[in-house]
Amino acid sequence: MRLAVLISGRGSNLRSILESERKGSLGKAIVSLIISDKRDAKGLKYSKEYNKKAIILESNSYNSREEYDNQLLKVLHEHDIDLIVLAGFMRILTPFFVNKFINRIVNIHPSLLPAFPGLNAQKQALNHGSKISGCTVHFVSEEVDVGPIILQRAVDISNDDTEESLSQKILKHEHEILPLALKLISEGKISIKERNIIVEE
Repeated sequence: MRLAVLISGRGSNLRSILESERKGSLGKAIVSLIISDKRDAKGLKYSKEYNKKAIILESNSYNSREEYDNQLLKVLHEHDIDLIVLAGFMRILTPFFVNKFINRIVNIHPSLLPAFPGLNAQKQALNHGSKISGCTVHFVSEEVDVGPIILQRAVDISNDDTEESLSQKILKHEHEILPLALKLISEGKISIKERNIIVEE
């Protein structure tokens, strides 16, 4: 299963995926392509470290979301990508794009969805007074952060947690469940039918 990992920033989840592949624990998945929408994304350094092809598609080089997504589709098809992984990719994909790769786009989100979708999920959890938060791997649908859930991991919120400390707690678990989800999908143990997750033993 050929993966394209899309990033915008530091790429820590990208690194966890690449390290899992190097250790042989990513199942039948291989990272075939890294795409960044920012030329200065720190995560691009991992393309050299792990000998992976990287392409930069800068947002400000295109006149509209639709134009950007059409170019993104072209690049993905040229590289025969089977599954797209959004690993800190800060663009919202158009419904047109999502439907071209329906049930073949995976995202990692720093909350226990459906709680606290969108930006600043950790801050939302703290402001709400939640005692538990976590992270979610889910399939991407047309609406933001509401696609079928694949895996979740919970973390306790301490009274003295800040947005930064909670983010670090959650990130540790993101690095574990995202590669695991990709492994399960690549081995055919996780699939989706009519918005329902099917788990094979």
